[in-house]
Amino acid sequence: MSQLVPPHGSDTVKPLLLPETERAEEAKRASTLKKIPLDSRAVSDIFMLAMGAYTPLDGFMGHDDWHGSCLDMKLANGIFWPIPITLPVDKALADSIGAEEEVALCDAETSEILAVMDVHEKYSIDKQFEAEHVYRTKDPKHPGVAKVLDQGDVNLAGRVRVLSEGEYPSKYTDLYIRPAESRALFLEKGWSRVAAFQTRNPMHRSHEHLAKIAVEVTDGVFIHQVLGKLKEGDIPAEVRTRAIQAMIDNYFRPGTVIQAGYPIEMRYAGPREALLHALIRQNFGCSHLIVGRDHAGVGDYYGPFDAHHIFDELWDGALQTRALKIDITFYCRKCYGMATAKSCPHDPEHHISISGTEQREMLSNDADIPPEFSRPEVVAILKEYYASL
Repeated sequence: MSQLVPPHGSDTVKPLLLPETERAEEAKRASTLKKIPLDSRAVSDIFMLAMGAYTPLDGFMGHDDWHGSCLDMKLANGIFWPIPITLPVDKALADSIGAEEEVALCDAETSEILAVMDVHEKYSIDKQFEAEHVYRTKDPKHPGVAKVLDQGDVNLAGRVRVLSEGEYPSKYTDLYIRPAESRALFLEKGWSRVAAFQTRNPMHRSHEHLAKIAVEVTDGVFIHQVLGKLKEGDIPAEVRTRAIQAMIDNYFRPGTVIQAGYPIEMRYAGPREALLHALIRQNFGCSHLIVGRDHAGVGDYYGPFDAHHIFDELWDGALQTRALKIDITFYCRKCYGMATAKSCPHDPEHHISISGTEQREMLSNDADIPPEFSRPEVVAILKEYYASL
């Protein structure tokens, strides 16, 4: 029988979404509570808690869990956790909340009540401390650091009961797969060694090569794309999904790849975020996370292989899901195919380097994209999208 990796820090996945039979009554009661508006990151975290992707957390972190997560990637109980999951608000709102008060957590954009929270702690943090340890920089130009510096001065902590997953289940009917569902799907397929591939971009030839390497050494690949808030200029999930599916249908053997999506918002924390991505994929049942060049990085804040090295710093038992570390990939004219710096003996002058940023620039300028760079079926879908802008 197929044996999947266990959920992180727990015997079972722990989704915080209330059973459907309880939601209407709880929502009615929540409408009478004090409303706490959530920014896009907090909304994303609510949805991640709802589906059980943040198992074993039962809500937003208190001070000791925040401090340990930042400092040495451990919660107060010793469980590994590399990036704090917190709910910051401004001081005036925090001061208006009483001890052990129940509050309603609302999407600031839609005003929808998403969850009820039992506030058991309010605390201030050292934002520079969080930036330095989690993001390895205090530079306010770093998008993750900027988010920390701009957030409210007080964190609310407590257990959360989720009432809604927003529009995700209806908008992404086939794509929105929760951890319990992915685990059932892997077991149905007889998979026990599953490699997750994280992406917020359409997959070009380098991405395809990474996935195919993983297919060779595991039972299958879980292409798991970001459905949460993206950076300006990123391609919408609907278009990206069609493009990725075209690649899967035309260039992978049937039954070796599953495409799915999840509601995370990127923090661009580089190495620390690579660890969080692995932890989340453990909850989804994946034994490996494909980690390529500059995973979850932004700009030049991290070295190309910092996300590889950080996995070597973990203590035994910290994390069950392993990094499938793969070198820089490119098309080699002398090899007549895709290769990595580890496998190709030829000089860089023969290499065609491939990046999502470069591909977006080529598409924006309606430039021809060679087949060495991206598959024609994929390019056709992306060109159609850019032509409609």
